[in-house]
Amino acid sequence: MNAEEFWKIERARGTAADPTDAEDIAEQATVLLAGYGPRDILGAERVLRELMAASDRAPLRAAAWVISGGSPCFDEGFDYFRGWLIAQGREVFEGVVAHADRLAELPEIRASAPEGIEPDGEELLGIARDAYERATGAELPEDAFTFDRPAADPDLDFDDRERMTALLPRLTALYPGRP
Repeated sequence: MNAEEFWKIERARGTAADPTDAEDIAEQATVLLAGYGPRDILGAERVLRELMAASDRAPLRAAAWVISGGSPCFDEGFDYFRGWLIAQGREVFEGVVAHADRLAELPEIRASAPEGIEPDGEELLGIARDAYERATGAELPEDAFTFDRPAADPDLDFDDRERMTALLPRLTALYPGRP
């Protein structure tokens, strides 16, 4: 499975009872992937890992930091945020990875800003694993492929409000009391 085929999981948004619920989208995506053969499901896991690596960028990490109210947005929390971003579909994912401040345009972000609700797509990160198990009855082999992680972007000082505002003007305006 290549990236073009992987993004067909966007159909899962259309079959989810609530197209804004990342958990429901993940379940529907798992069902879709389980209809593929084991080799394609492994390919989906490879593409998912590539998307996670491509989105491991300092501006996006900074955006997640602002949205989370300065909570540590490293490791799992940032992974779950990017899982949610993938659940939003290819166009949104690619646009936000290219320009993190575009998050401020998303209705889910605008609606959740006053309550401080953080996007969470933890379940999406396991769709290939779950689909493989459903399709084969076995666990997804962890050593099925190798993956080179690209070099990370330089770190930002997330506590530097002036720099964060310059980098993410629309997003920081939605979260005025946040770091």
